[in-house]
Amino acid sequence: MALPLLLEYTLHVDRYLAGILLAYGKWVYFIVFLVIFSETGLVIAPFLPGDSLLFAVGALAAVGPLNIWALLSILSLAAIIGDSLNYWVGNLLGPAVLRKEKLWFLRREYVQRTEEFYKKHGGKTILLARFVPIVRTFAPFMAGVGSMPYPEFLFYNVIGGLAWVGGFLFGGYFFGNIPFVRENFSLVILAIIAVSMLPMAVGLWKHRLQARKKNKPKRR
Repeated sequence: MALPLLLEYTLHVDRYLAGILLAYGKWVYFIVFLVIFSETGLVIAPFLPGDSLLFAVGALAAVGPLNIWALLSILSLAAIIGDSLNYWVGNLLGPAVLRKEKLWFLRREYVQRTEEFYKKHGGKTILLARFVPIVRTFAPFMAGVGSMPYPEFLFYNVIGGLAWVGGFLFGGYFFGNIPFVRENFSLVILAIIAVSMLPMAVGLWKHRLQARKKNKPKRR
């Protein structure tokens, strides 16, 4: 999909979703399930709309035939199953990398570093990654690669999935049809994306500060 077209779908997901609802009726539940499942479960699909789609679906549920509680159940399930699939794919690939030194885009050293990282920050990473586009697609995969214990992963997967889906769904349900929001939906979606990226930006900034401190020459 070309970048301009992807941007068009992401920023104006409300328009396309309304059209899909008119054309396919109740099948929209299944269609949105597939999008959320793919965005969280397929490491090759981080480009799909997540936050913006949930917000738009919530706004439609407030004024249309969609049931907000059915959406919460179905889409939370999609997010949880998607992350679990992503985890197991990574878990299967991790040992292969350790046996073969490298496998396609992964090297043994990356797997070993990932294992160490998830031992230290695993649960927090899985929880916070839900709210960061692109990162939420790769975090469960890398948790599997790093052999994070699955019961621990599942615990944070369920909490993060419910919080992410519920937060954006009900955000759209209660605020998506306010005249200002409806008339400036593209700007609202951009703001959502920006806020979602904030934790990652703060993390990178802290990482750079720490790296500078380590590399700063000591005064004699």
